[in-house]
Amino acid sequence: MSAYVSVIASPKDADKMAEYSAVAGPLVAQYGGELVCRGPLETLHGETSHKVLVVLKFDTKQAAKDWYNSSEYQAIIPTRNQGMDALFVVAGD
Repeated sequence: MSAYVSVIASPKDADKMAEYSAVAGPLVAQYGGELVCRGPLETLHGETSHKVLVVLKFDTKQAAKDWYNSSEYQAIIPTRNQGMDALFVVAGD
């Protein structure tokens, strides 16, 4: 069963976001993941201040965790945190 990483985020710095995205996208692919959707977040129920939703698909939850916990991804987290406030969750498998 596939696993999905959902990211809800609020951009803070466009330049840092671009720097992060240039590395993060290829890393997702390197770990077997793919971008399912990315765009403005519309809340149907509940409340959040976040503005953007990103959904990534991996073959397994372990593959998603391997990507997130990889030394390559961990190295770009400071840039990510300068570029956005975000919540990352994984489900499936």
